[in-house]
Amino acid sequence: MIILSILFFITAILYSSVGFGGGSTYLALLLIWGVPYYIFPLIALICNIIVVSGNSFNYIRAKNHNFRLLIPFLIGSIPMAFVGGSLHIEKEIFEILLFIVLSLAGILLLINNKSYDDKNIEIKKLHFFVSIIIGSILGFVSGLIGIGGGIFLSPILFLFKADKPKVISTTASLFILINSISGMIGQLTKTNILIEVIQYSPLFISVFIGGLIGNYLNLKVFSGRILAIITSILVIFVASRIGFKIFI
Repeated sequence: MIILSILFFITAILYSSVGFGGGSTYLALLLIWGVPYYIFPLIALICNIIVVSGNSFNYIRAKNHNFRLLIPFLIGSIPMAFVGGSLHIEKEIFEILLFIVLSLAGILLLINNKSYDDKNIEIKKLHFFVSIIIGSILGFVSGLIGIGGGIFLSPILFLFKADKPKVISTTASLFILINSISGMIGQLTKTNILIEVIQYSPLFISVFIGGLIGNYLNLKVFSGRILAIITSILVIFVASRIGFKIFI
């Protein structure tokens, strides 16, 4: 538990310094450590909430938010994250879903380590109902697996040039926070799951401290690009291990 807590601490520092929660990396570490699969999502979601809360507050205070961009995604994601979080799934199905999600997350991290120049760009407005559909899909997967969803939402917003990079970062951070809360509530509807998760409380203390440090550092040590590359290697490695176990 000590080594795992240290790794969660480091993960929280790195992710909070660039505005994310670290859900995909928490899942990867929990898998490596042999933690029971059915408590993966709740642990990861709680860690997301702890780490992203500070970032979200700082982003809003800096007035880098655009609630018109965020709200349609939340309309779809909030109920679906709860639904996903409340579902009971077999270990084999969970491993397949985790393999798919981590593989996609790793690939997106590799290809999305650059953002466009926010000077002289034409901001494009996403259709309201398209945003709801995207939010619904991301919310369901987030609640079911235990990620915040920002790792998928951010590249989508960059792809469509939905707003300036700082606003996209704020949108992704708030999406992770609210999505994780909804997914956590769904997870807590499962019988006795909280009792089993309490024994992993040192992880929550670790990410709380790490999140505070990461917020303070705020990109002064690691760039988002370096973090994306390092994390993608870990996530793809874990995904390949799951794939090897499932298909070979």
